[in-house]
Amino acid sequence: MATRQAYAPTPHSYVPNTTLSATINLDEEVKLAETRAERDLQDSLAEIFSIIVTLDELERAFLKDAIPESDYTDICERSLKQYKSILADETVARAFVGLEEFKAEWDLEVPRATERLKVGMPSTAVTASTGTAPQPAATTDSKSGQLILKATEDFITFLDALRLGLLAKDQLHPLLTDIIQSANKVTDQDFDNRGKIIQWLITLNQMKATEELSEHQARELELDINSAYVGFKNAI
Repeated sequence: MATRQAYAPTPHSYVPNTTLSATINLDEEVKLAETRAERDLQDSLAEIFSIIVTLDELERAFLKDAIPESDYTDICERSLKQYKSILADETVARAFVGLEEFKAEWDLEVPRATERLKVGMPSTAVTASTGTAPQPAATTDSKSGQLILKATEDFITFLDALRLGLLAKDQLHPLLTDIIQSANKVTDQDFDNRGKIIQWLITLNQMKATEELSEHQARELELDINSAYVGFKNAI
């Protein structure tokens, strides 16, 4: 019976089998993409990943009052624009699939960023402003009148757009954004049917840029915004 060796073999006693040797050159750079198009796609998806993580941290910091409101708004708006701009590329959009699918693929737990991306606007734009330091009565009245006029014009402009048959997301979303932002500057009250404006912002924001509302959706949207307009007028 052969005796068992009591020690590990030394380098001199071990002869490697050359047929099993690795064929990878460790000094050679590993390429993640073979073509320029593949590299651009990977860069775009990596940028989206970074934006999502940044937004989640930004929302967390804002909730803790760790960042000034103006800085939060600026960074959030810029991040949302970059996100939309990158996904405007059809190749990137196909690879991305959707926010929930992307989160699942990369095991992302980002509830705050998810909500912000669904709404498509900073929290400061969605939430009514509480106003600034007191101003002289005459100045305040003049400013309030201008803000009310602007908000009224935005409501009318949006409703006119619907009646003219403008139903695409890229036509309606900016106009609806104008409504909520101008209304927030007039009143910090949660006026009747204000929530419907937010819900339609979310609905439009999740559509593709050229995707259009159905006739049924358009009628429902018109009724909801008319109701919100009445609620706004009653609040002021």
